[in-house]
Amino acid sequence: MNKSRTVLFGAAPLKLEDVVDLAEGRAAARLNPDPAFAASIAKGAEFLDRLLEEDGVIYGVTTGYGDSCTVAVPAALVRDLPRHLYTFHGVGLGALLGPAATRAVLAVRLTTLSRGYSGVSLGLLRQLEQCLIHDILPAIPEEGSVGASGDLTPMSYVAAVLCGERDVLDGTATAPAAAALNKSGLTPLTLRPKEGLAIMNGTSVMTALACLAWSRAAYLSKLTSRISAMVVAGLAGNPQHFDETLFSVKPHPGQQKVAARLRADLGAETPKRNEGRLQDRYSLRCSPHVIGVLEDALPFFRTLIEAELNSANDNPIIDPIGQRVLHGGHFYGGHIAFAMDSLKNVVANLADLLDRQVAQLLDPKFNHGLPAGLSGSPAERRSINHGLKALGIGTSAWTAEALKLTMPASVFSRSTENHNQDKVSMGTIAARDCLRVLQLTEQVAAAALLAAAQALDLRAARDGQACPAALSIMLKELRQDTAALGEDRVLDGELRLLIARIQARHWALYANEPS
Repeated sequence: MNKSRTVLFGAAPLKLEDVVDLAEGRAAARLNPDPAFAASIAKGAEFLDRLLEEDGVIYGVTTGYGDSCTVAVPAALVRDLPRHLYTFHGVGLGALLGPAATRAVLAVRLTTLSRGYSGVSLGLLRQLEQCLIHDILPAIPEEGSVGASGDLTPMSYVAAVLCGERDVLDGTATAPAAAALNKSGLTPLTLRPKEGLAIMNGTSVMTALACLAWSRAAYLSKLTSRISAMVVAGLAGNPQHFDETLFSVKPHPGQQKVAARLRADLGAETPKRNEGRLQDRYSLRCSPHVIGVLEDALPFFRTLIEAELNSANDNPIIDPIGQRVLHGGHFYGGHIAFAMDSLKNVVANLADLLDRQVAQLLDPKFNHGLPAGLSGSPAERRSINHGLKALGIGTSAWTAEALKLTMPASVFSRSTENHNQDKVSMGTIAARDCLRVLQLTEQVAAAALLAAAQALDLRAARDGQACPAALSIMLKELRQDTAALGEDRVLDGELRLLIARIQARHWALYANEPS
């Protein structure tokens, strides 16, 4: 991996982009080398040690967990307790988190513990740092968290790997954690009192997934803007729908930003609008209004996610300055649950918008003179060629599934763990739902790119007028991956390539746009 920068843990607060760059291999992890940072971490661990020597009662250190907090743990067993915590939580099921998501989880947990309010040792932080450096990625099943008392079950797989137990990702398979640590010259940890709880208790998985979801959604907003401009041009639509004065009277900043994108993309070279229709259908005319909701929501979601990212969110909180153990509920993932439930809603609306645009492009009743299904076959062979007809069916299927998943997960709180965890956030489920909605919407976007590019080619051939400059550049880039459609052909490989391009943020969209 080409790691072009370093993300420093234990110094300034991290941003979303720091986590995404670490997850996607563009950044390297490093603990703050300042001796003052090491000293601040040591204070919490030393304070816990003193409390134990004084027979202090500390939740999760000298007591059981959750509803078992009234069970006293004898001093002789205190050091065995952390291993039992990550062991009995080894009940995760479902698919494993991918490499990028797993790196993000490690980065988020390292950020949280580096705040210095968890009572952990510097050795634990260094083990997490080294796992990021050497790409030792715990095999984390994605199912099993209710989002409070945090991501206990998925994070148990992180704790176990730090101690040389369970498995790590190894390409498309898994391998024993002990061997991976040994290969990188690392020694398995023996967790100190409280360290098992400090690793597992909190919002690291949901927050990591939220960082990745936010980044993908931000790119999808730009891509949907570009596709919408392509569709307007392909349908000989009315560019006056995006007039600057028109949008000045409804001053949502994100909506205005999207309208400006469409004006820039369509430019002065926009084909003359279809004279038979004064107003285009809503999926064209209202595209800034749909995409603009996401644009206006993204800064708010960033605030929620970054606040969670930079929080101490395990329990109890260790105050090394005031010499107090503070029992609370910072593991509750309500803010992430809300952000992800809301984000999946506005993203699914992009899928719905693009699906309607594709439907217009394919239907000769609405596409202003283009062939049915956007078939590019010669007229004499058109009776047996169907163009992109099946692609329209696919976009409907993917869109329907995305819309179905917009039911908020956070309203499905379940009382669990002997009614100790009687109100939970479901934040991790919301984040996983959001990522699925993003995947489906990216599939719809890939289909829309194929259809919009085909429409631009057919419009140029029909009307003898090239598309605007910005769209011409986009079309040229698309044609490096997928040829114009003449005779019917299988398109799934091209769709998968375009989806990969989308997820890699391959096209530089609106690079000069003011932030």
